[in-house]
Amino acid sequence: MASIKKKKGGEGGANWMDTYGDMVTLLLCFFVLLYSMSTIDQEKWMIIVQSFNETAIVSTDDSPRGPDGDSNEQLGNDMPMTSDIEHTMEEMMEFLEEMAANNQDSVSYSTGDGYVFIAFNDAVFFGGDSFVLRPAGQEVLLGLVPYLEESKPFLDQVVVTGHTATAQGEYNASKDWRLSSDRASEVVAFLHENTTINPARFEARGNGQWKPVADNQEEAERTKNRRVELMISFSDTALDSPSAGSIDEYYTTTNQNNPSLTTAAE
Repeated sequence: MASIKKKKGGEGGANWMDTYGDMVTLLLCFFVLLYSMSTIDQEKWMIIVQSFNETAIVSTDDSPRGPDGDSNEQLGNDMPMTSDIEHTMEEMMEFLEEMAANNQDSVSYSTGDGYVFIAFNDAVFFGGDSFVLRPAGQEVLLGLVPYLEESKPFLDQVVVTGHTATAQGEYNASKDWRLSSDRASEVVAFLHENTTINPARFEARGNGQWKPVADNQEEAERTKNRRVELMISFSDTALDSPSAGSIDEYYTTTNQNNPSLTTAAE
């Protein structure tokens, strides 16, 4: 009786698919394991997103947040600041709040998106018709110095503006404008001498008597006008360039030759 021979082969032709499937599964497990051990740096993620779209708001919920995921209503929710500078500004606010409580009607402050605004009347800094910085004013500025130093990497600009009150006699324009400018310059010089902040960050301005905040009829009101204001602005990125804000940066960014360097070379 003839026997039927079975043909070998025909089975196991797709065995390579099993091996391939196992390899893909192992790779998937490997990447899942890597991802489970990784952490996402929210600051870097926000910088990457905003490099493509500067108006983008990086948030994990419906409200605008900072890079650390916490909102700060006093400093402005839309301000993309690092946790370090945010902490420094919070400490500065606590200092200003205490200072304002101890100097009622003499010190006021407010905050906005990336800036702190402080106003001092002459009872704190200067006497009438004087630009000599009083000891009380020096003490206030020295109290502010540590916070300026701590925020130095993110400190964009410190603008000091001097004001005068309406003259009670014949108006002297030269004296008026000079006095307001001298008051601002005196504060800038004091901060320059007592901090390590790049002097290019400071700016002194004088507005004379032309931007009053109160009536000039009574001496108490003139005291409010005879004031000094500080506008401290911050950047959301570290300002590492030593020439930032300086005349060197101006000539560099405008592709011009610096006349002082040309003269020195000659």
